[in-house]
Amino acid sequence: MRRLMGAVLACVLLAGCGLGAGGTVPLKVGPGSVTPDPALEGVRITVGSKEYTEQVILGYILEYTLSAAGADVRDLTGIVGSRSTREAQLSGQVDVAYEFTGNAWINYLGHEKPIPDSRAQFDAVRDEDLERNDMVWLEPGPMDDTYALAASRAVVERTGVRTLSDYAELVQRDPGAARTCVDTEFRARQDGYPGMAAAYGFDPARAQTPVLQVGIIYQATADATQCDFGEVFTTDGRIAALDLVVLTDDKQFFAHYNPSVTMKREFYEAHPQIAEVTAPVTAALTNEAIIELNKQVDVEGRDPAVVARDWMISQGFVTAG
Repeated sequence: MRRLMGAVLACVLLAGCGLGAGGTVPLKVGPGSVTPDPALEGVRITVGSKEYTEQVILGYILEYTLSAAGADVRDLTGIVGSRSTREAQLSGQVDVAYEFTGNAWINYLGHEKPIPDSRAQFDAVRDEDLERNDMVWLEPGPMDDTYALAASRAVVERTGVRTLSDYAELVQRDPGAARTCVDTEFRARQDGYPGMAAAYGFDPARAQTPVLQVGIIYQATADATQCDFGEVFTTDGRIAALDLVVLTDDKQFFAHYNPSVTMKREFYEAHPQIAEVTAPVTAALTNEAIIELNKQVDVEGRDPAVVARDWMISQGFVTAG
């Protein structure tokens, strides 16, 4: 939800990011349980997403949903960075996108501490973002893609670290045994490593935190050569594929990241049917479902557009176009 934002904050001006009017949806679909809505017939809707696997998949799912409902959908998936994607929505270059509650609460609305209850977190984001930014949040899905630290089973057995409290004690006692691979964003964000360190009572400066690209961290953590622990995302299919052990967040520091279809108030008021059309699809986005879809892309090497389309067909939402 947020994996590479920090590396691209220089790309603030959307014209400089190369965003255009959007392309065509990569694959055609027909109606299934999602049927044409006369009020959406021919309505031009630009769908955006960030550039990492899960968000691209969600972007395509949203595109296929709206296409099956009859809209003229334009594809702007793969925008580099959370901030750029958000600015594209605020400026009207992107009409609709899946966004995550925790990301908005911490990074867009500027709060330092997440709300432990996922429903209360959604309600707070929905109300505040509408009041401050005229952004509408539709009902969220059940999947919860949040940050975590993980390690190989060999490292867990060697260190005895199974919780983040255990990890904090290891950093304080023997920082050389707690090398932790992170990406640039996680290393700097208050809902990332610095905030976690504060919550668990250790000095982040004592830890060895090599910076790697997100896609490399999983294998590096499994190999336990460059790092003993690594930043991961709880819905990533590589966790199971590489037999990584996720450390328990025993103080419940990391925010809930539930997905919601978001749009400007003006666009929602013009096309309120989007809420009804997308609701059953969003409700089907469980952790089990998205982990499998992520795995098909990141582990098996399948095209995310095909993976998203095939899942939509398997759920009966659409048919092959």
